[in-house]
Amino acid sequence: MSQSINLYKQLLNHKLFNKSVKFGLKRIKLALSLLGNPERKLNNVINVLGESGKFTTLWALKSFIEANNQTVSTYISPSLQDVRERFYMGNRYLTYKEIKDTIKKIEKLKIPLTVYEVLTLVYIINASKLDVDYFILETGALWKHDCSNIFDFPLAQIVTNINLQHKIFLKKKTLNEIIKEDVGYLSHFTNIYIGKQTPYVLKKIKGHLKKNKSKIHYPKSWKLIKKNKHYYYQDKKIKIKLNTRNVHSVGMFQNISHAIKIALDLKISKKIIEKTIPSLTFPGRFNYLKKGRIKKMLHKNELIMIDGAHAPADALNLYNYLKTIKLPKYGIWSMTKNKEPDLFIKELKNVFQKIVTVPIENENGSESPGKLNRIAVKNKIVSDTAYNFKDALRKISSNEKKLIVAFGSLYAAGSILNKN
Repeated sequence: MSQSINLYKQLLNHKLFNKSVKFGLKRIKLALSLLGNPERKLNNVINVLGESGKFTTLWALKSFIEANNQTVSTYISPSLQDVRERFYMGNRYLTYKEIKDTIKKIEKLKIPLTVYEVLTLVYIINASKLDVDYFILETGALWKHDCSNIFDFPLAQIVTNINLQHKIFLKKKTLNEIIKEDVGYLSHFTNIYIGKQTPYVLKKIKGHLKKNKSKIHYPKSWKLIKKNKHYYYQDKKIKIKLNTRNVHSVGMFQNISHAIKIALDLKISKKIIEKTIPSLTFPGRFNYLKKGRIKKMLHKNELIMIDGAHAPADALNLYNYLKTIKLPKYGIWSMTKNKEPDLFIKELKNVFQKIVTVPIENENGSESPGKLNRIAVKNKIVSDTAYNFKDALRKISSNEKKLIVAFGSLYAAGSILNKN
């Protein structure tokens, strides 16, 4: 873990590389050109973009492909516990040495790249050496100028839920801008899969894709149904029970169903999918800690769940799940500075007996616990502050039967999982 933190610090303090978010494709295309265009060696590329649900959709699809005895390489953003998670090479992750050696190659180009562009190049350079069936890349934020938008003929482009999460990167900061950035610049030579959206967003998406020549699969081609407390994927021909103990929210069930639709189109059988679903697990997303150091610190009556929800739409998804839990609920809230804490916490009103705000450890962009506490109090939520996660647990933990939920940041979720 210390190696991962040190590597990030080296990148952030590098004189050539910029730690801020700077959209655009000129820098990475120049770098790829000087490297001999390694991205052209990646066949069957699948892009995953949108505001919420990218990782869940990607990971479910990856799991179905591997269960089908096929190989897949993935690039995710951000990593949760370790930088190596970003670079899955078909049957292993890149080593620290491989990452550092690749960064040295990139340094020699003398191009002032962003840290995110460097990490994307690390993946592409190493992935170009692989012989796998599929390459799946998760977009960092908005699609138009994201540095994973570099493939001329991707096999598929998956659009997950679009919401206001990334509006801070835009001038007008409107939902219409985000929709256009995400779907207005998709390929005309691919298979486009649109995930579940609000009626307004879906209508706007259809408008942008009206002249797109790709084969477009809208969410009406499948549905998520609930029967006798169980969820099912269903299309015109197939019905599959979503039999998993590790998925708890409707949003995540929709993402898995979306991945099922795509897997079926990739000729993965219903039998393989059904066999894989029970083993699906998503670290940091509605993730109950059932064992480990943190679990041992708690009383037997206490449950603890980690969720990286950090956008208002994600908070609503979390709220809809938590309201089904009859136990008293206590929250541990942390968040990065570039989010919308006021809008976020409003979605979680009347859920918690109390929340404790904490900083994200080893994260310079962490919002202060004091500010989060003031926002919580402003929204009439009983709140307190703590120095760190363990201090927050001390303020909450007791013999009382309860569910403790740590939420607000994927970076915090990763930090807590590492502690466990």
